[in-house]
Formats: sequence, C-alpha cells, structure tokens
Amino acid sequence: MQPKESLINFLIEHDILIFGEFVTKSGRKTPYFINTGNYNNGERLSIISEFYAETIYENFKDATLLFGPAYKGIPLVSVVSLKLFEKYKLNLSIAFNRKEAKDHGEGGIIVGQKPSRKDKVVIVEDVVTSGISISESIQIL
Repeated sequence: MQPKESLINFLIEHDILIFGEFVTKSGRKTPYFINTGNYNNGERLSIISEFYAETIYENFKDATLLFGPAYKGIPLVSVVSLKLFEKYKLNLSIAFNRKEAKDHGEGGIIVGQKPSRKDKVVIVEDVVTSGISISESIQIL
C-alpha cells in the first residue's frame, strides 16, 4: 500500500477523517474534517508522527527547527521531533507559540528554541485549508 493510501486508511479507521458538512476556520464549507482530537493515545500519536517524520525527512532534510502552532501543533511537534530522532537520528530543535504572551518566567510568546534568521523552519500543523494558521505562524516567527 502506498504511504498516502495508508495514511488515509489510518485516518478513516480511527475516526480522524470524518465526512459530513463542516465549516473551516476561514469560513469555507467542506465535506470532510480531520479531527485531530482523535490522536488521543500513544499508538495513534506514534503512527501519525511516523507519517509526518517520513515526509519531513524526505522533503526537508536541511530543516533546523520544527514549529508547532498553538494549540494542536504543540503535541504534534513534540512527537514528530521524537520520531525524527528515533527513526532517522535527525535531532531538530522545536518551538511553539502561546496564544497570549507571558510576562513572567521566560516570558514572551515563543516557547522552546527561539528561531533565528539562519533557521530553516518546518511548521508542523494539524491540517491546512486556507493557510490562515500558517500565515499567523510566519508572523510569529
């Protein structure tokens, strides 16, 4: 089975990819929805992180930083980073954002490795429709 077919079968089998009538964050109507809330145990997180890790390894070998947009990107970036190291010995820094800046402790809006202009960043997003979340992430970075 091809990796794309395998991913789709996994998503359907675990009620992650569901069909119906949905409205996206951008207001667009869509006949399907990816419910990342159903990545709700270690096995599912391990399997989905395998797909992400393989894609990143094959397409972004020069990446230096993984960024997970709040909120759903935070656990994803963590497990994908771990999978990249376990499977490929690729040890990338990670970061994620807070929805609200913090003025105590380490402060700021970014948690983890602060990106520099030299970093090659891969945004680990739960789903991409209109690109709003990615645009927001780029502004943060």
